[in-house]
Amino acid sequence: MKSDSSVKTSGELSAPLSKLTKVYDHDFVLTDEYRAAMPDMQNADSLQIFGANVPILKVGISNFRLPLRYITSSSDTLTLETSVTGTVSLEANQKGINMSRIMRVFYTFQERIMTPDLLQEILQEYKTEIRAHRAQLKLNFEYPILKPSLRSGLDGWQYYRCAFEGRIDELNRFRKYIHFDFIYSSACPCSSELSEHARESREIYGIPHSQRSTARVSVEVAESAHISIERIQELCLEALQTETQVMVKREDEQAFAEMNGAYTKFVEDAARLLYEQLDSESRIVDFQVACAHLESLHSHDAVAVINKGVPGGFTGHFDDFKSLIR
Repeated sequence: MKSDSSVKTSGELSAPLSKLTKVYDHDFVLTDEYRAAMPDMQNADSLQIFGANVPILKVGISNFRLPLRYITSSSDTLTLETSVTGTVSLEANQKGINMSRIMRVFYTFQERIMTPDLLQEILQEYKTEIRAHRAQLKLNFEYPILKPSLRSGLDGWQYYRCAFEGRIDELNRFRKYIHFDFIYSSACPCSSELSEHARESREIYGIPHSQRSTARVSVEVAESAHISIERIQELCLEALQTETQVMVKREDEQAFAEMNGAYTKFVEDAARLLYEQLDSESRIVDFQVACAHLESLHSHDAVAVINKGVPGGFTGHFDDFKSLIR
Protein backbone atom coordinates (compact mmCIF):
# COMPACT_ATOMS: atom_id res chain seq x y z
CA MET A 1 0.00 0.00 0.00
CA LYS A 2 1.45 3.40 -0.98
CA SER A 3 1.85 6.08 1.67
CA ASP A 4 0.11 9.41 1.17
CA SER A 5 2.82 12.06 0.72
CA SER A 6 0.47 15.03 0.91
CA VAL A 7 -1.28 16.83 3.75
CA LYS A 8 -4.99 17.60 3.64
CA THR A 9 -6.18 20.96 4.92
CA SER A 10 -9.87 21.93 4.91
CA GLY A 11 -10.58 19.23 2.34
CA GLU A 12 -7.89 20.33 -0.14
CA LEU A 13 -4.46 18.93 -0.93
CA SER A 14 -1.53 21.00 0.29
CA ALA A 15 1.93 21.07 -1.26
CA PRO A 16 3.74 17.70 -1.29
CA LEU A 17 5.69 17.04 1.90
CA SER A 18 8.95 16.99 -0.04
CA LYS A 19 8.34 20.59 -1.08
CA LEU A 20 7.66 21.92 2.47
CA THR A 21 10.28 23.98 4.28
CA LYS A 22 11.28 22.66 7.71
CA VAL A 23 12.46 26.01 9.00
CA TYR A 24 10.83 28.35 11.51
CA ASP A 25 10.15 31.62 9.74
CA HIS A 26 11.18 34.41 12.12
CA ASP A 27 10.24 37.03 9.52
CA PHE A 28 6.64 35.91 9.07
CA VAL A 29 4.15 38.73 9.73
CA LEU A 30 0.64 37.76 10.83
CA THR A 31 -2.16 39.66 9.10
CA ASP A 32 -5.88 39.78 9.80
CA GLU A 33 -6.54 38.09 6.47
CA TYR A 34 -4.18 35.24 7.29
CA ARG A 35 -5.73 34.76 10.74
CA ALA A 36 -9.25 34.72 9.24
CA ALA A 37 -8.22 32.01 6.77
CA MET A 38 -6.83 29.69 9.45
CA PRO A 39 -8.95 26.54 10.04
CA ASP A 40 -10.86 26.31 13.34
CA MET A 41 -11.74 22.67 14.00
CA GLN A 42 -13.34 23.39 17.38
CA ASN A 43 -16.12 25.23 15.57
CA ALA A 44 -16.62 22.55 12.93
CA ASP A 45 -20.18 21.39 12.26
CA SER A 46 -21.75 18.37 13.95
CA LEU A 47 -20.66 16.09 11.08
CA GLN A 48 -17.12 16.34 12.47
CA ILE A 49 -18.09 15.01 15.92
CA PHE A 50 -16.39 11.72 16.79
CA GLY A 51 -18.40 9.25 18.84
CA ALA A 52 -21.85 9.88 20.26
CA ASN A 53 -23.37 13.28 19.55
CA VAL A 54 -24.34 13.97 23.17
CA PRO A 55 -23.81 16.83 25.63
CA ILE A 56 -20.66 16.96 27.80
CA LEU A 57 -21.18 18.04 31.41
CA LYS A 58 -17.81 19.75 31.85
CA VAL A 59 -15.04 20.56 29.42
CA GLY A 60 -12.21 23.03 29.91
CA ILE A 61 -8.75 23.33 31.41
CA SER A 62 -7.28 22.52 34.81
CA ASN A 63 -4.26 23.67 36.80
CA PHE A 64 -3.28 26.80 34.95
CA ARG A 65 -1.35 28.77 37.52
CA LEU A 66 -0.79 32.43 38.17
CA PRO A 67 -0.32 34.80 41.14
CA LEU A 68 -3.60 36.28 42.35
CA ARG A 69 -4.53 38.72 45.09
CA TYR A 70 -6.76 37.90 48.04
CA ILE A 71 -8.07 40.07 50.86
CA THR A 72 -7.65 39.18 54.53
CA SER A 73 -10.09 39.77 57.36
CA SER A 74 -8.00 42.81 58.35
CA SER A 75 -8.34 44.27 54.81
CA ASP A 76 -4.73 43.56 53.85
CA THR A 77 -4.03 41.87 50.51
CA LEU A 78 -1.98 38.75 49.85
CA THR A 79 -0.56 37.62 46.52
CA LEU A 80 -0.72 33.82 46.34
CA GLU A 81 0.14 31.25 43.69
CA THR A 82 -3.18 29.87 42.51
CA SER A 83 -4.15 26.81 40.48
CA VAL A 84 -7.26 27.48 38.41
CA THR A 85 -9.73 25.04 36.91
CA GLY A 86 -12.30 26.46 34.51
CA THR A 87 -14.94 24.40 32.74
CA VAL A 88 -18.17 24.94 30.81
CA SER A 89 -20.93 22.72 29.50
CA LEU A 90 -20.96 21.60 25.88
CA GLU A 91 -24.24 20.89 24.13
CA ALA A 92 -24.95 18.24 21.54
CA ASN A 93 -24.17 19.25 17.94
CA GLN A 94 -21.18 21.32 19.12
CA LYS A 95 -17.79 19.91 18.18
CA GLY A 96 -15.84 21.60 20.98
CA ILE A 97 -14.85 24.82 22.69
CA ASN A 98 -11.98 27.23 22.21
CA MET A 99 -10.16 26.22 25.39
CA SER A 100 -7.69 29.08 25.28
CA ARG A 101 -10.60 31.46 25.84
CA ILE A 102 -11.05 30.08 29.35
CA MET A 103 -7.57 31.26 30.26
CA ARG A 104 -7.77 34.48 28.25
CA VAL A 105 -11.04 35.50 29.91
CA PHE A 106 -9.62 34.76 33.33
CA TYR A 107 -6.50 36.80 32.65
CA THR A 108 -8.65 39.89 32.09
CA PHE A 109 -9.55 39.66 35.79
CA GLN A 110 -6.07 38.89 37.10
CA GLU A 111 -5.53 42.33 38.65
CA ARG A 112 -8.77 42.15 40.64
CA ILE A 113 -8.92 40.92 44.23
CA MET A 114 -10.25 37.37 44.15
CA THR A 115 -13.38 36.68 46.19
CA PRO A 116 -16.13 34.08 45.81
CA ASP A 117 -18.43 36.86 44.59
CA LEU A 118 -16.07 37.88 41.78
CA LEU A 119 -16.37 34.38 40.33
CA GLN A 120 -19.92 35.21 39.25
CA GLU A 121 -18.64 37.99 36.98
CA ILE A 122 -15.96 35.73 35.50
CA LEU A 123 -18.44 32.90 34.90
CA GLN A 124 -20.84 35.25 33.12
CA GLU A 125 -17.99 36.12 30.77
CA TYR A 126 -17.33 32.42 30.19
CA LYS A 127 -20.93 31.84 29.20
CA THR A 128 -20.87 34.79 26.81
CA GLU A 129 -17.47 34.20 25.23
CA ILE A 130 -17.76 30.42 24.90
CA ARG A 131 -21.54 30.31 24.32
CA ALA A 132 -22.13 27.79 27.11
CA HIS A 133 -25.23 27.17 29.19
CA ARG A 134 -23.37 26.42 32.42
CA ALA A 135 -19.91 27.17 33.78
CA GLN A 136 -17.77 26.32 36.81
CA LEU A 137 -14.60 27.82 38.23
CA LYS A 138 -12.34 26.74 41.09
CA LEU A 139 -9.28 28.50 42.53
CA ASN A 140 -6.93 26.41 44.68
CA PHE A 141 -4.36 28.14 46.88
CA GLU A 142 -2.46 27.95 50.18
CA TYR A 143 -3.60 30.67 52.56
CA PRO A 144 -1.27 31.84 55.40
CA ILE A 145 -2.48 32.85 58.87
CA LEU A 146 -0.06 33.94 61.61
CA LYS A 147 -0.72 31.77 64.67
CA PRO A 148 0.60 32.21 68.23
CA SER A 149 2.26 29.39 70.16
CA LEU A 150 0.41 28.00 73.18
CA ARG A 151 2.68 29.32 75.97
CA SER A 152 6.06 30.57 74.74
CA GLY A 153 4.80 33.76 73.08
CA LEU A 154 6.19 32.89 69.64
CA ASP A 155 4.35 33.27 66.33
CA GLY A 156 4.48 31.17 63.16
CA TRP A 157 2.74 31.03 59.78
CA GLN A 158 0.21 28.25 59.38
CA TYR A 159 -0.70 27.51 55.75
CA TYR A 160 -4.19 26.26 54.91
CA ARG A 161 -5.19 24.48 51.71
CA CYS A 162 -8.18 26.45 50.40
CA ALA A 163 -10.34 26.84 47.33
CA PHE A 164 -12.94 29.30 46.09
CA GLU A 165 -15.53 27.71 43.80
CA GLY A 166 -18.33 29.19 41.73
CA ARG A 167 -21.05 27.62 39.60
CA ILE A 168 -23.57 29.25 37.31
CA ASP A 169 -26.42 27.44 35.54
CA GLU A 170 -28.48 27.98 32.42
CA LEU A 171 -30.79 30.39 34.31
CA ASN A 172 -27.81 32.42 35.56
CA ARG A 173 -28.32 31.19 39.11
CA PHE A 174 -24.97 31.54 40.87
CA ARG A 175 -23.73 29.54 43.87
CA LYS A 176 -20.44 30.16 45.70
CA TYR A 177 -18.40 27.83 47.86
CA ILE A 178 -15.30 27.83 50.03
CA HIS A 179 -13.29 24.67 50.69
CA PHE A 180 -10.90 24.62 53.65
CA ASP A 181 -8.54 21.97 55.09
CA PHE A 182 -8.01 22.06 58.86
CA ILE A 183 -5.21 19.91 60.28
CA TYR A 184 -5.46 18.84 63.91
CA SER A 185 -4.36 16.21 66.39
CA SER A 186 -6.83 13.53 67.44
CA ALA A 187 -6.07 11.70 70.70
CA CYS A 188 -8.08 8.49 71.00
CA PRO A 189 -10.51 8.48 73.98
CA CYS A 190 -10.40 4.68 74.20
CA SER A 191 -6.61 4.56 74.24
CA SER A 192 -6.55 7.31 76.86
CA GLU A 193 -8.91 5.44 79.19
CA LEU A 194 -7.05 2.16 78.73
CA SER A 195 -3.72 3.83 79.53
CA GLU A 196 -5.16 5.30 82.71
CA HIS A 197 -6.63 1.92 83.62
CA ALA A 198 -3.20 0.27 83.31
CA ARG A 199 -1.67 3.02 85.45
CA GLU A 200 -4.29 2.82 88.20
CA SER A 201 -4.83 -0.94 88.35
CA ARG A 202 -1.30 -2.24 87.65
CA GLU A 203 0.98 0.82 87.93
CA ILE A 204 1.95 0.37 84.29
CA TYR A 205 3.02 3.38 82.25
CA GLY A 206 1.21 3.72 78.91
CA ILE A 207 0.95 6.39 76.23
CA PRO A 208 -2.42 6.96 74.54
CA HIS A 209 -2.18 7.11 70.77
CA SER A 210 -2.89 10.28 68.83
CA GLN A 211 -2.37 11.21 65.20
CA ARG A 212 -2.35 14.03 62.70
CA SER A 213 -5.82 14.39 61.21
CA THR A 214 -7.51 16.48 58.55
CA ALA A 215 -11.01 17.87 58.16
CA ARG A 216 -12.01 19.15 54.72
CA VAL A 217 -14.75 21.68 55.28
CA SER A 218 -16.83 22.71 52.26
CA VAL A 219 -19.37 25.49 52.75
CA GLU A 220 -21.88 27.22 50.52
CA VAL A 221 -22.02 30.90 51.37
CA ALA A 222 -25.36 32.72 51.39
CA GLU A 223 -26.09 34.74 48.25
CA SER A 224 -25.61 38.22 49.74
CA ALA A 225 -23.13 37.23 52.45
CA HIS A 226 -19.37 37.19 52.79
CA ILE A 227 -17.35 35.01 55.16
CA SER A 228 -13.57 35.16 55.50
CA ILE A 229 -11.16 32.28 55.51
CA GLU A 230 -10.08 33.44 58.95
CA ARG A 231 -13.64 32.98 60.21
CA ILE A 232 -13.81 29.45 58.83
CA GLN A 233 -10.52 28.68 60.57
CA GLU A 234 -11.95 30.06 63.82
CA LEU A 235 -15.02 27.82 63.52
CA CYS A 236 -12.82 24.77 63.02
CA LEU A 237 -10.61 25.72 65.96
CA GLU A 238 -13.61 26.31 68.23
CA ALA A 239 -14.92 22.90 67.27
CA LEU A 240 -11.75 20.81 67.56
CA GLN A 241 -9.30 22.88 69.68
CA THR A 242 -6.23 20.71 68.94
CA GLU A 243 -4.88 22.36 65.80
CA THR A 244 -1.31 21.35 64.96
CA GLN A 245 1.31 23.91 66.01
CA VAL A 246 3.92 25.92 64.09
CA MET A 247 6.34 27.34 66.69
CA VAL A 248 7.01 24.98 69.61
CA LYS A 249 9.25 25.13 72.69
CA ARG A 250 9.12 22.71 75.62
CA GLU A 251 6.36 24.63 77.36
CA ASP A 252 4.30 24.54 74.16
CA GLU A 253 4.79 20.81 73.71
CA GLN A 254 3.64 20.22 77.27
CA ALA A 255 0.63 22.46 76.70
CA PHE A 256 -0.24 20.55 73.53
CA ALA A 257 -0.11 17.24 75.43
CA GLU A 258 -2.47 18.71 78.03
CA MET A 259 -4.78 20.02 75.32
CA ASN A 260 -4.95 16.60 73.66
CA GLY A 261 -5.86 15.15 77.04
CA ALA A 262 -8.61 17.71 77.50
CA TYR A 263 -10.05 17.26 74.01
CA THR A 264 -9.82 13.57 73.11
CA LYS A 265 -11.94 12.70 70.09
CA PHE A 266 -12.96 9.87 67.79
CA VAL A 267 -13.44 10.70 64.12
CA GLU A 268 -17.20 10.60 64.77
CA ASP A 269 -16.77 13.25 67.47
CA ALA A 270 -14.74 15.47 65.16
CA ALA A 271 -17.42 15.38 62.44
CA ARG A 272 -20.22 16.20 64.89
CA LEU A 273 -18.27 18.99 66.60
CA LEU A 274 -17.67 20.64 63.25
CA TYR A 275 -21.32 20.22 62.31
CA GLU A 276 -22.33 22.05 65.48
CA GLN A 277 -20.10 25.05 64.77
CA LEU A 278 -20.86 25.33 61.05
CA ASP A 279 -24.59 25.02 61.64
CA SER A 280 -24.45 27.99 64.02
CA GLU A 281 -23.04 30.36 61.36
CA SER A 282 -25.94 32.07 59.57
CA ARG A 283 -23.83 33.06 56.55
CA ILE A 284 -23.30 29.38 55.73
CA VAL A 285 -26.40 27.94 54.05
CA ASP A 286 -25.02 24.45 53.44
CA PHE A 287 -21.91 22.49 54.32
CA GLN A 288 -20.15 19.15 54.15
CA VAL A 289 -17.26 17.85 56.25
CA ALA A 290 -14.94 14.93 55.47
CA CYS A 291 -12.55 13.86 58.26
CA ALA A 292 -9.62 11.45 58.15
CA HIS A 293 -7.54 10.32 61.14
CA LEU A 294 -4.17 8.82 60.15
CA GLU A 295 -4.29 6.08 62.75
CA SER A 296 -1.09 5.37 64.67
CA LEU A 297 -2.66 2.21 66.16
CA HIS A 298 -3.91 0.70 62.89
CA SER A 299 -2.49 0.30 59.41
CA HIS A 300 -5.61 1.97 58.03
CA ASP A 301 -7.29 5.33 58.54
CA ALA A 302 -10.49 6.27 60.35
CA VAL A 303 -12.82 8.42 58.23
CA ALA A 304 -16.19 10.14 58.48
CA VAL A 305 -18.42 12.36 56.32
CA ILE A 306 -21.24 14.57 57.50
CA ASN A 307 -23.39 17.24 55.81
CA LYS A 308 -26.21 19.60 56.64
CA GLY A 309 -28.72 17.81 54.45
CA VAL A 310 -30.07 20.74 52.43
CA PRO A 311 -32.24 19.64 49.44
CA GLY A 312 -30.24 20.16 46.26
CA GLY A 313 -27.07 20.79 48.26
CA PHE A 314 -24.12 18.68 49.35
CA THR A 315 -24.92 15.00 49.01
CA GLY A 316 -22.40 13.54 51.46
CA HIS A 317 -20.59 11.81 48.62
CA PHE A 318 -16.85 11.79 49.31
CA ASP A 319 -14.40 8.97 48.74
CA ASP A 320 -11.05 10.67 48.09
CA PHE A 321 -9.83 10.24 51.67
CA LYS A 322 -6.24 9.78 50.56
CA SER A 323 -6.17 13.45 49.57
CA LEU A 324 -6.70 14.34 53.24
CA ILE A 325 -3.62 12.52 54.51
CA ARG A 326 -0.52 14.67 54.11
